Amino acid sequence: MPTSASSSTPEPPANVVAMPMPNETATGPQFADPKNFINRELSWIEFNRRVLEEAQDPTQPLLERVKFLGIVSSNLDEFFEIRVAGIKQQIASETSDVGPDGMSPTETFVAIQRVVHQMVTQQYALWNKEIEPLLEQNNIHLHHVGDLNAKRAAWARRYFQQEVFPMLTPLAVDASHPFPQLLNKSHNLLVRARAKRGGEPMHAIVQVPRAVSRLIHIPRGDKADESWNYIYLASLIKQHVADLFPGLILDGVHAFRVTRNSDLYVNEEEAENLLRSIEQELRRSSRGNAVRLEVEADCPNDFSNLLLEFFQLTEADLYKLDGPLSMTHLAPLVANDAFAKLKDRVFQPARDPALPPHADIFEAMRKQDTLLHHPYESYDPVVELVESAATDPLVLALKITLYRTSGDSPIVEALIHAANEGKQVTALVELRARFDEAANIQWARRLEEAGAHVVYGVVGLKTHCKALLIVRRDPDRLRQYVHLGTGNYHPRTARIYTDFSLFTTTPALTEEVAIVFNTLTGLAGYPGLKKLLVAPFDLQPRLIRLIERERDLAAAGQPGRIVAKLNSLVDHEIIEKLYEASCAGVKIDLIIRGICCLRPKIPGLSENIRVISIVGRFLEHSRIYYFGNAGKPDLYLASADWMPRNFFRRVEIAFPIESPPLRDEIINEMLPRFLTDYGKARELQPDGSYVRLQPEEGAPRSQAQMQFREHSRRQAKKLAEKQREGKTRLLPIQHPPQERA
Repeated sequence: MPTSASSSTPEPPANVVAMPMPNETATGPQFADPKNFINRELSWIEFNRRVLEEAQDPTQPLLERVKFLGIVSSNLDEFFEIRVAGIKQQIASETSDVGPDGMSPTETFVAIQRVVHQMVTQQYALWNKEIEPLLEQNNIHLHHVGDLNAKRAAWARRYFQQEVFPMLTPLAVDASHPFPQLLNKSHNLLVRARAKRGGEPMHAIVQVPRAVSRLIHIPRGDKADESWNYIYLASLIKQHVADLFPGLILDGVHAFRVTRNSDLYVNEEEAENLLRSIEQELRRSSRGNAVRLEVEADCPNDFSNLLLEFFQLTEADLYKLDGPLSMTHLAPLVANDAFAKLKDRVFQPARDPALPPHADIFEAMRKQDTLLHHPYESYDPVVELVESAATDPLVLALKITLYRTSGDSPIVEALIHAANEGKQVTALVELRARFDEAANIQWARRLEEAGAHVVYGVVGLKTHCKALLIVRRDPDRLRQYVHLGTGNYHPRTARIYTDFSLFTTTPALTEEVAIVFNTLTGLAGYPGLKKLLVAPFDLQPRLIRLIERERDLAAAGQPGRIVAKLNSLVDHEIIEKLYEASCAGVKIDLIIRGICCLRPKIPGLSENIRVISIVGRFLEHSRIYYFGNAGKPDLYLASADWMPRNFFRRVEIAFPIESPPLRDEIINEMLPRFLTDYGKARELQPDGSYVRLQPEEGAPRSQAQMQFREHSRRQAKKLAEKQREGKTRLLPIQHPPQERA
């Protein structure tokens, strides 16, 4: 068994609380007691802390550490835009509602600001004390414009005049010029000027243009120079901002960044045209109420106080940053192929031998069910399935759910082609996929123009499931081909998110998928299904029954076993049922990447529950539900986390894996690899903190993602060898024995 942190374990974070004691009465534990729940927002912050730990890890390649710093900033942006914005609205409305953890909105807000300020301080200390010096050691230099030598300063001056100055517009702020409506996450400069020395101060805003990279590469002037030199766009504008104010004396220029409430508010029942309503709301949301102000560390208090007043924020909302105003601006360094030695080794997904290149994918699907594990196995077969269906004359209809997809989506292009070819195409496009609304609106319009039936989901629900149904007139009969996934139809994220894809023609599944589509697009109610678990109709109650079955088996003296791999565990009813199962003796392992509101390892409550989180090179996104059933297990893959929004406000599908080889692969190989990860796994403690797992002395620091990558490389190598021999099938790869789930 793994051991927890060694003596070098850092101090627990500021958001943890004393370990609660079991809450018992004469009738037994009180599962719903607020002490038994971790605050949702503070649990999310702990997840972002684990991302920051990846940036702090000196064994990571340098630019991977930079990448994780950017992810920390990007995560915080979204957290403030949505979660903190919502909490501030609750406080403003003086709501008295509390969550299952018993914390009020005000208490939650105070705790968030305390812990996030601590996290941001650590993030920028890491940048200044470790990451930036290491970049310099590797000939990557990020300069302040004022520190450039004469030759580089002259180049920067020319670049400013030719590429930047024409795009700048100074905006006065005075009695006749109100403070401008600055866009969400926009980068700006606050300028203070005077007409003469001792004169009245005047203020203006200069917006940093979004069309120019925030990190500018200075070309080499000497071929022998192997260094890479960059300047920040804001620093360049600050250095030459006087050009915008001729005749004035400047006595202060400071950069700042504002984050706004970006949640969309659309009353679907009153919106006659949902697409147009969301377009209008998108334009409004970029100018929502401010929720956070970020300024440079040297920004004087009178400047920051003026900005706080402008944005109607308080000191708690102010973040002074000793470095770039957003670490996401460092993305050009991570994307530069010249720095390959400072990044992870490039990974090429393997091709599953059951779906070889150039094979007839419909014939392959008729032979057997196939399960792909992305990104270790290529996403190409998913794209090829849609492209083949678009051009195959035997295909009559395609139905698909689209939650997120890439801006250059080959899948949507194939759907457009299919519609142009006269095939019946139905696309359930979710217009409210957060931060992808504009892209989905564009795709919806193009699909409609091609003649596809575009459905904007169900009133009050987000269509989050991942399903594709193809109807084909085969020589023997009309047949339905189905793809079900845990991840979006997004070929780009399929290279960095871990997900599953199931290809099947099994009638028991394909017929139920057809019923789900008909339920979503038609007028009939949900009839209830045997194989699929579908939210918002029956996913949560059927999961509860599965948990209760394990509880009852354990209470009767039989083995009870639950393993769940999720992004988040929030739903208090499910958590209470897991506590019940634990008290009955069910052994429960939870692999929760992000938010977990359950407190494990509390005697008399959750002593049989273990929670780990894996944060690594790839984003753990797949959802797996495993229920032991005394040796006759039920295994599901799903699009849904165990959260109220997934159970009640989204359309989700959990689908069973019943093919014995596929079940064995997940149960006997994949789940044990996750559960024995001693490299990237952290274990949740009862107080809400996480401790990195350590293997037993002498045992290897195994990493699940690394093992899956190496398996993929071996598979790709064997496939290449077989293809050279003129064969396209592989023998099964032998794996070392693993602990069973």
